Parts: sequence; C-alpha cells; structure tokens
Amino acid sequence: MNATPLAAAAIHRLVAASASHVAIEVVDETGSTNADLLARLPLAGPVLRVAERQTAGRGRAGRSWLSAPGASLTFSVAWQFHAPLQRMVGLPLAVGVALAETVNGLGVPVQLKWPNDLLKDGAKLAGILVETQAAPDGSIWAVIGCGMNLLMPDEMEAAIGRPVSSAPWLAQMDRNALLAQLLSRLCAVLDAFDAAGFAAFSERWNALQAWRGQPVRLLDQGAIQQEGLAAGVDEQGRLLLDTPSGRVAVLSGDVSLRLAP
Repeated sequence: MNATPLAAAAIHRLVAASASHVAIEVVDETGSTNADLLARLPLAGPVLRVAERQTAGRGRAGRSWLSAPGASLTFSVAWQFHAPLQRMVGLPLAVGVALAETVNGLGVPVQLKWPNDLLKDGAKLAGILVETQAAPDGSIWAVIGCGMNLLMPDEMEAAIGRPVSSAPWLAQMDRNALLAQLLSRLCAVLDAFDAAGFAAFSERWNALQAWRGQPVRLLDQGAIQQEGLAAGVDEQGRLLLDTPSGRVAVLSGDVSLRLAP
C-alpha cells in the first residue's frame, strides 16, 4: 500500500479546474466527516473534508461504516444547490456515476447498485450517503459522504460480517492523486446535476448498472416489498422493475436491493 499521507495542499494541487474552488480539509481522525460538515452549514463555499480514520462513520438507513486507517478513503463534500428540493432525489445516483466512471477509468471495473453502492466482483466496494439541509436563502446544501475500500484487512471483513470488496490496484496509487481525480469528476457532475437534474445522468447510470435483467428483491426490514427483473432507472432516479403485472417504478426509501435466490 502506498504510505503517502493525505495532505490538503497536495490534493488541491492535483485537482482539475472543476474542483479548484473547493476548500480542502484533511484530519487524522473524526467521528464522521458528514456530521462535521452538517454541523457547520451553511458554508461560504464547497468543502471537501477527508479523514484518515472515522470512528462513527455512517451509511444509509443508520448503518455503521467501518474503516481502517490507510485501507480506505472516507470523505465528504458539502455543496450548495439551487435546484428545488424535489429534484434532489436522484443525487446519490449521479454521485455514483461520478465515482464509478473515475474508478473504471483507473482500470478497476465497477458497477452501480441502486441506489447508492459501487460493486466490484459483485461485492460492495464503496457506499454513498447524501444528507440535505435547507439554507435561509432557499438554496439546498447537500453533504455527500463516501467510503471506499482500498484494502480489506481480515479483521475488518470479519467485523463487517458480509461480503465486501477492495481495490488493491487503487491502494498502490498516491491517495492524494486518487482523491483529486474523484473530487474533480464529482464536482463536474454536481454542477451538471444542479443545472439539469438526474435526467442528464440516467443513461450513464444504466450503462453501469449491476444485475440488469436479473431477478431482484426489494427488502424492508427483511420483508419482501417487491420482486422483478432489474430494468435500470428512469430520469427521476427511480428503480424500474419488470414484474408479471408490468413495469413498476420504485422510489428509494430505507429499502435494500438484493439478487433473488
């Protein structure tokens, strides 16, 4: 694993023009980079906060996100949107497009699992958590958190208790360069999303979809809510399922998507 420490100046030096206006903060340890940024909203401008170690990292539906120092990237980006709140539904999927396209471009093939996971070899490589807050001026602030496994120590995989993936090839990179590439693509996507919503990304998401045409189940607290063949997403970011009674569109809640046995 590349032992180069994360450094704000190094990341800033390597980002593209799309991210040149983002303030960058690197900390050794914090509870949650998402919680840190949410507590400070509204901000003067976009901020990237990255931690070598998170002690209270969070995933979707209140789940914990476990990470090990140097074995993962855990970061959050605070971004101001001027689109109406109802258009923010597809934001986690657009973020997934940004991350997946970047990782694929670095030679690590990944796919997207609705609504907010990156899969490598069928197992979770990265997760996305988006939390929003309305500002007094009517704009919407989103804090976009990402945890990406680079290496997977045996003890951490045992603690997680389910199949997960890692990307040793990315772990060999300078993590400042990796984070700069992720941030640059993400900022370009966030700008485009604010202007046009998820409709601008639905085709790109569908091209990266895991399990397309395969039987899947939507679970809520372990109970099956819907079954069908995965058919991609629509322009609002809703999951499309082909069922015996026709095609249905599912809006994300605290449901889990699984391959049907």
